[in-house]
Amino acid sequence: MRKLIILGCAATILLAGCGIPEEEHNAALKKIEDLESKLDNATSANKKAKEQIAELKAENQRLAARLIELGEDVNKLKSDKSTLASDLEEAKRLAEELKRKQELQQARLATFRNMLSRFSEMINSGKLRVRIVRGRMVVEMSSNILFPSGKAKLTDEGQEALAQVASVLATIPDRDFQVAGHTDNVPINTAKFRSNWELSTERSVTVVKFLQDAGVDAVHLSAAGYAEYQPAASNETKEGKAQNRRIEIVLMPNLDELPDLSSLESEAKQGN
Repeated sequence: MRKLIILGCAATILLAGCGIPEEEHNAALKKIEDLESKLDNATSANKKAKEQIAELKAENQRLAARLIELGEDVNKLKSDKSTLASDLEEAKRLAEELKRKQELQQARLATFRNMLSRFSEMINSGKLRVRIVRGRMVVEMSSNILFPSGKAKLTDEGQEALAQVASVLATIPDRDFQVAGHTDNVPINTAKFRSNWELSTERSVTVVKFLQDAGVDAVHLSAAGYAEYQPAASNETKEGKAQNRRIEIVLMPNLDELPDLSSLESEAKQGN
């Protein structure tokens, strides 16, 4: 602007010196003033433009930062969605597993109730009793009914009782039975039985063979002898000894009823 004023003054002097008419002189000054005004306006507009550019740059930086935040939010939402979907699938799997276990438990209880009902007459007559031991149904029969003292051959009364038991066991599908022989703590030492181990085992094998001949599928039968080492009562009394001389028919759990140990498979392999 100072340059225009100087030029204006110089032009005025020159015009005056040259004898230029006042009208032209005023017109020249007016033109200079117009140019001065336009320059001022241009300078102001340029300043405003620079300010706007600066503001736009700042806004652009804010928007860019916000986009990054939004991108992170979107990624987090996607991650949360994936986690929720995974949790939902796991919840569904656990619900199905629980439902399956409940159905198996109901079927198992139905089997137990049916057996109790079928054995009610023998229970009332004292030929056997039914117990639940460690979640398993155990049909217990006194050795005094089944065998003579120190022997492993069934009595007539024992055969009759076992025939009734076999008629029930044969109707239960897909269930394994373990016949377990038990004795009291009085040691035995005969030509045939050197200890209670041999006596208890031989008695359980005898019962297994009888059940097989009576119609129970041998695939579902097994025999075990425990001698005096799993007493049901104290051996300090006559009554306790009588309770310990027994045959137990144990309903073994199916594979579906056993805990899932698949997670230990890799650990077992590492240990080998």
